[in-house]
Amino acid sequence: MAVLLNRLMLQTSIGRCFRKHIAQPAPAQLPLTASTPKLSYLIFTKGFSTAEDSQGEKKQKRKDAFTNTGRKISERIIRVLDEKGSDLGMMHRADVIRLMDQQDLRLVKKNTGSEPPEYQLMTGAQIHQERLRLREDGKANPKTGPAVIKELVFSSNIGQHDLDTKSKQIQQWIEKRYHVQVTIKKKKSADQPENEMDEILNQILQTMPGLATFSSRPKAVRGGTASTCVFRPLSKKEEKAYRDSQEAERRDASNKDHRTKESDVLCQ
Repeated sequence: MAVLLNRLMLQTSIGRCFRKHIAQPAPAQLPLTASTPKLSYLIFTKGFSTAEDSQGEKKQKRKDAFTNTGRKISERIIRVLDEKGSDLGMMHRADVIRLMDQQDLRLVKKNTGSEPPEYQLMTGAQIHQERLRLREDGKANPKTGPAVIKELVFSSNIGQHDLDTKSKQIQQWIEKRYHVQVTIKKKKSADQPENEMDEILNQILQTMPGLATFSSRPKAVRGGTASTCVFRPLSKKEEKAYRDSQEAERRDASNKDHRTKESDVLCQ
């Protein structure tokens, strides 16, 4: 009987040990999502730059400049001028494009502020000439700030050679569209004429016909011990008036010579 009990106890212990090893749980597996690497997202932002702004302004200026519109006509109905400037009236943009193809012409904006906007048909050569004209006008009339003033000061006892040198310097400044202030100091001599300094300033002006005039006429300064004036370049209108007067004088002289020759022939 004791032997039987010992066997039962041994079997029970073996069964417990066996179940313990069989029922041991497998090691926990990591979730799949844990091993999957996360994607990184890069966000690109545009940095602030004044250089880009200036480039945008330059592009806008080029866009607003005199240029060929091509086939990109934003308005449906426009007023059209031909290559000679004659008014063709209001036209549909499709008809304008057809006319451009037929006559090999370009379309240029003239006045987009009008209603309807005004365009002109032009040849390539006309557009080139117009751009050259606008460029020359821009050089002749630069949009700068206040006029730059150059200054010269010298004595009234200056020699003729030195005066010629000063006059050439003033002329070079005038050609660059500068204003020139000239001050002449009175020499220390009791027998100097009162208007000698003004005469020197007028003599300088006479060396620049068709180029300069007085911005402020000669006047006494420093208690009468000096005289000063300001020379300035002629405006476009003044230059044209000067050229017209010179042309009129040449015609009068030519007519006078012609009448003189006729008179001599009659006397013979």
